[in-house]
Amino acid sequence: MLLQTQLPQWTALGPALILAITALVLFVIDSVDPDSTDSALLAGVSVVGTLAALGVAAWFLAAGTGQVGTGGEITLFRDALVVDGMSLFFTAIFTSVAAMVFVASYDYLKDRPDQAEFYSLVLLATTGMALLASSNSLATAFISLELTSLPSYALVAYLKRNRGSVEAGLKYFLIGALSSSVFVFGISLVYAVTGSLLFSDVASALGDLDQSFRGVAGIGVLMIAGGFAFKTASVPFHFWAPEAYEGAPAPVSAFLSSASKAAGFAVAFRVFVEAFPIATAVDLGIDWVLAFGILAVVTMTLGNFAAATQENVKRMLAYSSIGHAGYVLIGLAALSAGAATNGDVLGASMAHLLVYGFMNTGAFLFVALVEHWGVGRTFEDYNGLAERAPMACAAMTVFMFSLAGLPPFGGFFSKYFLFASAIGAGFWWLAAFGALNSALSLFYYSRVVKAMWIEESDGSFELTSRPIGLYAAIMVAAVGTLVLLPGFGPVIETAQTVAAALFG
Repeated sequence: MLLQTQLPQWTALGPALILAITALVLFVIDSVDPDSTDSALLAGVSVVGTLAALGVAAWFLAAGTGQVGTGGEITLFRDALVVDGMSLFFTAIFTSVAAMVFVASYDYLKDRPDQAEFYSLVLLATTGMALLASSNSLATAFISLELTSLPSYALVAYLKRNRGSVEAGLKYFLIGALSSSVFVFGISLVYAVTGSLLFSDVASALGDLDQSFRGVAGIGVLMIAGGFAFKTASVPFHFWAPEAYEGAPAPVSAFLSSASKAAGFAVAFRVFVEAFPIATAVDLGIDWVLAFGILAVVTMTLGNFAAATQENVKRMLAYSSIGHAGYVLIGLAALSAGAATNGDVLGASMAHLLVYGFMNTGAFLFVALVEHWGVGRTFEDYNGLAERAPMACAAMTVFMFSLAGLPPFGGFFSKYFLFASAIGAGFWWLAAFGALNSALSLFYYSRVVKAMWIEESDGSFELTSRPIGLYAAIMVAAVGTLVLLPGFGPVIETAQTVAAALFG
């Protein structure tokens, strides 16, 4: 029987509700014992709640909830929220990353004050991401974006006595506030000319728009695109990312660069495909496909060239994440009005975000492990690390080569399908830029591998502990990256199927 006939429709929001309830449970625990530093309890509750949300999202996705074969998307709250295959796919990404971050935080935050606040903030941000993926209105998209962003500002500045963390949090907040104001002003312009905030109504109104209002609509769409570019750390709104990722605690950097980036793309995909259809937008003189094409090339190129010049590993990964935003933008840049390949291209971008969630989160968590040991942050500090921690360094090698897109790692397959889909859609030049940038990225990723395995250690550091949580999270990320090799067929098929439903 179908899920819709077995359970009330509101239960389709089960993953987001579980995340929110888990955050409230942590609030209660913190209220009862505000000085608690019981990492096992706090991390355990967070992991259990997040895995429960992941399990429900995976169950709904496998059961076809909100998909064409089971009656189509489920709409709630006067169509303001929608649950379909795409929203569930992205929710699985968010919860997977959050679970790994919680496991790693068990050691990273041990004996620190305000642990309950940390876990609660991550859970609230993840709840916002789940709602963001289900947004079917510009109003709910903005509110969900703020629910995601506000906890993120506090998380970046979590290390209150660390000047770099506090400074990064302040910069992130100021730039984020500016970005939100631009985004909401763009929404107001679109609402002024269409009279609605629901995506389907906006698309319908744009099709009948009077000539005198087209300029206003174009500016509104451009400002909305700028808001999404900030959230995904795309050029020219990328400059906050290196500062925030470097100053934030490494688990927070992992969370922001993987889950938060995916959340930005989740809502961008839905907004531009459903609210601003390609054919209608082109007729109005708003060629957002071309704009995203230019943005993709510039973002991946600048991100990779900047990463290649870094000496700080964490900062290198920050610029690397900007480069990967450029790859994912191909999902919007290689679309054409009415093309049968649209679902393949968008689905390939979604599949790359899933693989990226594991390999990028694992890489940042390895940096967290190194920070825990007090080794240092530069490439030179990593010299000879494999002699002391071979398992962790082997996992980091998997992450580096997968991020670079080398076979037979998961990143190779996700990039292959992404570039192949772009070529199939007639956008071979996007694939060419992507391939060239991937080749460039191998230079700086291999520097990490070379330092760990080939360079000689100066013997100035001692690894006095083997933090269970950090090791476990890193190994889960590595296994996830490798398991996606034989399992990538079903992943790409599911992603392309749920993406194609947006164009139906």
